[in-house]
Amino acid sequence: MPDLGLLLDVDGPIASPVTRSIAIPSIADDLVTLVGAGVPVAFITGRSSEFIEQQVVQKLLAHGLADALQRPGARMFGVFEKGGAWAAITPGGMAPVTVDESVAPSDSLISDIRMLVRDRFADTMFFDETKRAMISVEQNHEVEASVYLKAQSHFDRAAFDVLVDHGIGVYHRERVAPDVNGSVTFRLDSTIISTDIESVLLDKDRGAQRALEYFAAAGELPHRWRSVGDSRSDYKMADFLHGSGYETAHVDVRPSDGVLEKPYPVITEGAAVHDEAGAIFLRYWVEKLGLA
Repeated sequence: MPDLGLLLDVDGPIASPVTRSIAIPSIADDLVTLVGAGVPVAFITGRSSEFIEQQVVQKLLAHGLADALQRPGARMFGVFEKGGAWAAITPGGMAPVTVDESVAPSDSLISDIRMLVRDRFADTMFFDETKRAMISVEQNHEVEASVYLKAQSHFDRAAFDVLVDHGIGVYHRERVAPDVNGSVTFRLDSTIISTDIESVLLDKDRGAQRALEYFAAAGELPHRWRSVGDSRSDYKMADFLHGSGYETAHVDVRPSDGVLEKPYPVITEGAAVHDEAGAIFLRYWVEKLGLA
């Protein structure tokens, strides 16, 4: 088996941030080729299992994933909502999804954020009804990025206040409001297309740990790993790998956000960004492993 494992964010390196689906055919082809060769591949994403099933897994199945996953040593796994849910990916598609109910927001908070979006922000964003362990509010597809980002700043402030009204300790960038016990249990995490309201226990390092536990139960782990993402929080996948003693490098497909100084190599793909950079990265490994 190749000495390589991959932990992949989805939005950016795999799915286009514009179409929010796999838009470059070689990405699907190369992922299927790598999995079939025995490279363990995990998607570590804030997206829901439903989104990954529809926008990623179904596309991969159309490119031959079912056959690839039936080969010896083939493994693919999904960690959704930053570790709040997870499932194996099988020749038949997504296996039953496990949800960590202990980190999920209350029904009353979900209802109030849904109402906030409906009453004040529906022209620029929508409430993601597919999430089960966090709350996500996403840019409407037809809205320009500049228009959305302006509205997002107003939404973030309003959502922050809703959490405070619920007595929840919350953090967002430089703004912190502890609960009556002095604790902060939720955060608002804003990206270029969404705001997530999530337990502080959820993050990409938790997702990476979950994926490696699954892979280890299914077979021997490679020593060399690469993580790929488009935001600073994605570096936490590599942080976990490096801290666990694996040979690690992280691929940043949106370096304009600021490349972090790390004790492991950080790779960029020249002027290519987002899924164009993801496609270059995957094709590099297909060729390097002699699979082209």
